[in-house]
Amino acid sequence: MIRTQRSHLHVDAHTHPGMTGKNNEDRYGVASFVVSQKDRTPIVFAVLSDGIGGHRGGEVAAELAVNHIMQHVARSDGKFSRHIIEDAVSEASDAIAKQSATNEELKGMGATCAIVWIINDKLHTAYVGDSRIYLLRGGRIQQLSIDHSWVQEAIEKGLITPDMAHDHPNVHVIRRYLGSPVPPDPDFRLNLFDGEGAHHAENNQGTRLEPNDVLLLCSDGLTDLVWNDEILEIVRSKPNLKDATRALVDLANQRGGHDNITVILVGVPANIRKVETKKGGWLLWAIAAGVGLLTILAIASVLVFNLLRRNGVVTPAPALASPTALAQAETPMPTTLPTDTPTPEVSTPEPTLTPWPTNTVEP
Repeated sequence: MIRTQRSHLHVDAHTHPGMTGKNNEDRYGVASFVVSQKDRTPIVFAVLSDGIGGHRGGEVAAELAVNHIMQHVARSDGKFSRHIIEDAVSEASDAIAKQSATNEELKGMGATCAIVWIINDKLHTAYVGDSRIYLLRGGRIQQLSIDHSWVQEAIEKGLITPDMAHDHPNVHVIRRYLGSPVPPDPDFRLNLFDGEGAHHAENNQGTRLEPNDVLLLCSDGLTDLVWNDEILEIVRSKPNLKDATRALVDLANQRGGHDNITVILVGVPANIRKVETKKGGWLLWAIAAGVGLLTILAIASVLVFNLLRRNGVVTPAPALASPTALAQAETPMPTTLPTDTPTPEVSTPEPTLTPWPTNTVEP
């Protein structure tokens, strides 16, 4: 893929250490690409990581996660593949585990990750841990990811209710993280609706985004303190994504800000252009043009034949007695291939914030 300075989508991100004085152990990266010099299909890739570990361990782990995942994907051919994400997550997890094993101060560190990979208007997601991905569409907010946490497992087994989860003592106990002894499997379930089975949710990968959709990636410092309906209302009420990210972080801080808070918003423009990227498109045009030319020649031949026949130049052939032979002799109607309609040009969006790597956090 080739990095670009501008994106076909609107992006804004904001991170804050919270109100308790702890180091900011969240990291994120957002980058825009095109597939290649010949294939200008636009791509946006975003990754968010929440670090785990005392002293400096969490921030080191999160930074390793973001950098390794981003760099691995950037080296790819731009076509989404589960194997690319699996390899990227495994590489990041191994890097964290090695650093943890060789530095006593970093021992036991780990990180979550939430990944969004948008190719033109097709959405792909992956995640490990309890950092979340949401889709805001119209008047609805949907959590696309599923927490890899103790309380989520307890909810699924009917041991506790979702309302009980917020104040449960095990709310921050996660079951899957980068840096674990065995590299974690990224989760590819993309839940467009509650209650979808795992197979159906995975088949949602590549779903098309709609104009005015907004994607949210966030650490649990936001979702611990701000409810889903409040997130939806804030994003819908603000005039732009920058104001929305600040408002979400500010509300979490007003309610205590007991953890680091990171928010990434990715907005789909109302006039998003659907870019056709199928290779061989020129061939379809050539076939369509050829069929059209043959059709014109066929019509011209019929006109000339009828004109010559009317003038007595051509002697009509004797009638065929057999209905079967008549059916076989009929000339089928010419088939015309559909042609693509040129897409009107749209204005270029404002430059996208691409804060990668994110070594500097805002106070």
